[in-house]
Amino acid sequence: MAEPMVEVFIFETKQFLEQLEQIALGSEEQGGFSVDDVNEIFRAMHTIKGSAAMMMFDQVSTLAHSVEDIFFYIRELKPAKVDATAITDIVLNAVDFMRIEMDKLEAGGTPDMSSEELRNYTKDFLRNFKVENGHDPDIDLRKVKNAKKSEDQAAMAPEPPKKQYYIGAAKQPAPVQEAQSDDAVHVYEAAIFFQQGCEMEEVRAFGVVNNLKEKVIELHHLPEKILEDESATDTIRNLGFRLFFTSKLNMDDIKAELDQTIFLDHMELKELASTAECEYWPSQETIAITALENSEPIKPDLPAGVAGPVRQKPQPKPSTEGAQMITVRVDKLDKLMDLVGEMVIAEAMVTQNPDIAGLELDNFAKAARQLHKINGELQDSVMALRMVPLEGTFKKMNRIVRDMTKKLGKKARLVLVGESTEVDKNINEHISDPLMHIVRNSVDHGIEMPEVRAEAGKDETGTIILSAENAGGEVVLKIKDDGGGLNKEKILDRARKNGIINKPESELTDQEIYSFIFAPGFSTKEKVTEFSGRGVGMDVVVSNIKSLGGKVLVDSEPGMGSTTTIKIPLTLAIIEGMSVAVGDATFTVPINYVSRSFRPAEGEIFRDPDGSEMIMVQGNCCPVVRLYDVYSVPGAITDPTDGILMLLEAGDTCFGVMADKLLGVQEIVVKPVPKYISRRVKTTGISGCTLLGDGSISLILDPQQVHNNIFD
Repeated sequence: MAEPMVEVFIFETKQFLEQLEQIALGSEEQGGFSVDDVNEIFRAMHTIKGSAAMMMFDQVSTLAHSVEDIFFYIRELKPAKVDATAITDIVLNAVDFMRIEMDKLEAGGTPDMSSEELRNYTKDFLRNFKVENGHDPDIDLRKVKNAKKSEDQAAMAPEPPKKQYYIGAAKQPAPVQEAQSDDAVHVYEAAIFFQQGCEMEEVRAFGVVNNLKEKVIELHHLPEKILEDESATDTIRNLGFRLFFTSKLNMDDIKAELDQTIFLDHMELKELASTAECEYWPSQETIAITALENSEPIKPDLPAGVAGPVRQKPQPKPSTEGAQMITVRVDKLDKLMDLVGEMVIAEAMVTQNPDIAGLELDNFAKAARQLHKINGELQDSVMALRMVPLEGTFKKMNRIVRDMTKKLGKKARLVLVGESTEVDKNINEHISDPLMHIVRNSVDHGIEMPEVRAEAGKDETGTIILSAENAGGEVVLKIKDDGGGLNKEKILDRARKNGIINKPESELTDQEIYSFIFAPGFSTKEKVTEFSGRGVGMDVVVSNIKSLGGKVLVDSEPGMGSTTTIKIPLTLAIIEGMSVAVGDATFTVPINYVSRSFRPAEGEIFRDPDGSEMIMVQGNCCPVVRLYDVYSVPGAITDPTDGILMLLEAGDTCFGVMADKLLGVQEIVVKPVPKYISRRVKTTGISGCTLLGDGSISLILDPQQVHNNIFD
């Protein structure tokens, strides 16, 4: 496990990288960088630079600094000629580099790539950028800005000359004779106040010290031990981070350095006549003792380094001014969800205990209802904690479209609809790859070249719409493009060559033909490219979505485009299910698939010409499945009029499932089928299992899979 400071650094940096990517892509699409975009990118790069320097990741820090210089130049001199695409490339390349390094760090490794090539390219670009806009390529804008500020202040209100003293390194600090200008040493006292709610004040204070260490002669601060002292955070919040130091830099330069402090709210800075006027300045004896106690420099432990004691950060004090945010490890949420699931099972085992069956226990029933209410509220709260919007995942597709259109010479825009829709965080993580494959497929196979679109009377720029919406207990994702659509004949020809057609071609529907693209190893591309032609990708989409309990459908209209629809459950952890008894076995069906249940009358179930059992329901002819036949369950009821028929709706199809009796609706905790069982028994159509209140195990049916395996 990474040291807490490293974990926070990774989290914050990744957040900034996501922000940088989206701002850069949006600016390129608009044809330039707005003032707000420039400021946002500058601030993000500046923060990454400071944080990475504090954590001693120099390759990341120096790269961020070189990109920051470009936006500092844009912000200060507002050049007329700005190549938004070239600058976006630089930002995205830097983001990719940093993201790879963060992934290494998160995996427990050490960032080891060199950013020298990217830095040099960025610096050369900035020089040419300045020349193209008629500016001196060697000018240091920060020095010019600070010098101008000093001149303006001097003209407005000249300050009286201050006495300057030289402080010897090995002597007790004391005023001495005024030194020459080149050796002039200034004494400063500063108090830094961070923005309320920024958190990690002690880490940010360490960053201030780290940034100042090359610019001061001697530096002391309160609190003395920033990272080791558990009370340091509260002290900094209440009294500010107080600095006492000597430096050859003048007041304006020091102020400019401190102004760059991350999450700075305000500061107090003054110059003193000598260190004797400082509120705190330790004696040389104290400094020597402290140096012995801290023979190693204070620095965060990296994952690959020597392990040290883990600091426990003090809890923030409750505030009545508004809600506060807190970052929680994902594995802690997973553990909490598991415990809530066990509580749901434990509640069922208590309330449905066979020992109390048939007993009239009023007080017990009242307590059980209260327990169920509390468990329900707890479950809802935990589920809410795990729900995250799809916005981040959706916006990642902007980069896919941008990179592919650039390399393929196509024009396309991505439109996002319903990105605020929320899903369980596990589902959000697992749908990123399927969406990426489908979006890439839409650009590569769907969107035509600009000249082809123009000849067909279309806009040269294609449109890909990525949408999401809630539909009951499911989230429906659609990826729709206005390209050329799927080529049915090409798909059929490839399906013949691959030998995956399992019925007469005349009986194949359009959707069945389109679904061949999801078969492993299937590709209609004659030439392998960077993006397609290997026959991998779409089969990954299906397998990943099925592992989430979802399904994928594709439809197309020649010349008009294609639409891929993904339906996935809102959550995988706890669902409502209808449990049924079949002989000695118990099966559970997710409640969102159940349309109705009834006992069929004599003669309602009949056989079609193929010998399959059918039943007419509201004018529709639905096939009937006998679960005891499918899973070879002994002792089940065979006469439909003595049992129960559940009508299930799976996608666009419906079918009946025959069982002995209904056991009722209850919340179930989905558990995977153990591998040693799945290897030895037929698990067709079984997506998992659950533990019932009486301690028995019920197999969870996947209605879509049951239908596909039996009727397709």
